[in-house]
Amino acid sequence: MPDRAAAPVEVELFRPRGPIRWRRWLGLSLPGSIALVFLLAGALADVLAPHDPTFLDLPARLVPPVFAGGTWDHPLGTDDLGRDILSGLLHGARISLIVVAIVVPGAAAIGTLVGMLSGWMGGVTGQILMRITDIQLALPSILFAVLLGSIFGPSLRNVIIILLIWSWSAYARLVRAEVLSLRERDFVTASRAAGAGAWWFMRKHLFPNVVNTIVVIMTMEVAVVILAEAALSFLGVGVPPGTASWGRMITEGRQVMNVAWWPIWLPGLALLTISLTGNMMGDWLRDLLDPRLRHVR
Repeated sequence: MPDRAAAPVEVELFRPRGPIRWRRWLGLSLPGSIALVFLLAGALADVLAPHDPTFLDLPARLVPPVFAGGTWDHPLGTDDLGRDILSGLLHGARISLIVVAIVVPGAAAIGTLVGMLSGWMGGVTGQILMRITDIQLALPSILFAVLLGSIFGPSLRNVIIILLIWSWSAYARLVRAEVLSLRERDFVTASRAAGAGAWWFMRKHLFPNVVNTIVVIMTMEVAVVILAEAALSFLGVGVPPGTASWGRMITEGRQVMNVAWWPIWLPGLALLTISLTGNMMGDWLRDLLDPRLRHVR
């Protein structure tokens, strides 16, 4: 009697499962909702803000939030100069949104180009590019940003330039590592044998293989950039005085923190919330784009 061939065993790891996909998308609901609120708050600050965030109303100074005995005229209270905190938070979200929208894609573009060139070309060019990256990584980030801020002065444009100089190296190092790994693959050898040029190969093969890593880093860097902008404003080298910014609200609120908690706690909670949201979205996106985790229960 002939032996029966063993029936093929399905590998459960790679079987697509509807509930798994739904659970993964469900994990985006909370951070996605918070990110959407942040985007709307920044984009519609002029419409949503009940007051001018720079208007000084000294008779209404240090009014508590409505849930602590205040009035609906200032739902989140006022600071020691009578400025409305809710309006300041909304316009501060706009400042953070502008910085993120320029710095994160700009740093990703610079760092990706440097990392791809360094990893693909190698030799003296690659070593020079990596030594520049190492020098940037070796500098104390906040001290370096404060130094540049004190030289160029406080302004939103200078904050963007400082954060661009400061944040591109995180992309360059990781992209270079990915490219060095890809250089050893068989399709690279085949493309070289077919006479493919360096720029064509980087555009058609290298970049599509590192884009997942870049997207995850960009998501993680959102929180880092927002915190860095707030830190520069807190230290007085960020946005100029009179501009609504979460960091500047915190540094001004600490002067009265012994008598009023809301001028420092509310912008601090806003920073904490958006930072955690960026990290949660980065973790979710990493799991979604990683093929080893895509179908794991």
